[in-house]
Amino acid sequence: MTLPRVKLSDPVALRGYAHPLRMALIGLLRREGPMTATRAATRLSENVPNCSFHLRQLAKYGLAERAPAGDARERPWRATAVVTSWDDASDDPQMRAATDALNATQLALYSRQAEQFIARRADEPAAWRAVTGFSDDPLYVTADEMAALTGRIEALLADYHDRVTDPSRRPADTRRVTLIRLALVDANPLPRVRADAPDPGLHTPEAADPTTPDSGRAVLGEQ
Repeated sequence: MTLPRVKLSDPVALRGYAHPLRMALIGLLRREGPMTATRAATRLSENVPNCSFHLRQLAKYGLAERAPAGDARERPWRATAVVTSWDDASDDPQMRAATDALNATQLALYSRQAEQFIARRADEPAAWRAVTGFSDDPLYVTADEMAALTGRIEALLADYHDRVTDPSRRPADTRRVTLIRLALVDANPLPRVRADAPDPGLHTPEAADPTTPDSGRAVLGEQ
């Protein structure tokens, strides 16, 4: 299934969303459902007026809206969608600057989440420690191949999307997992090499300097 999403398509909305508390508020509404600014402030250790202001700003950009209230004294908010998306491929300078600002805010949020997880990871059961954490893989792909690979990954994740919107579909031992994907391109393209050229990451007798000791195999993609 496809998750309900809202797409931000103008620089003003993109810059408006590029705020740590606003991202935290939307994440909270998506995880826990409709709630008042007072409840959100308690959950995020913020003050109520601050949360009220930022929820109103999120509503202005189409990311939050008022939810039906069971009590006339309550004025809860809810997220308008499960996913927020934007276009990173625009050549418009204002759009590029706005998406860069939003991506930087999002990266800082991811870093904070990762740090919090690492701090408590030792207390997690061994089964969860074995399947969480960090890894990286060097790839040599074209832009079209990267797009195809991204599509395949998204197709795999789509198998679990119904559990996001329908809690009854979640197995009893389900836990919420944040799967963060980063695709980072090296700054300088590698020079093209002949198909029959030796792997530059491998030490071979033909390529070795006879005056230096054998250095063994180089590890490619090491961070």
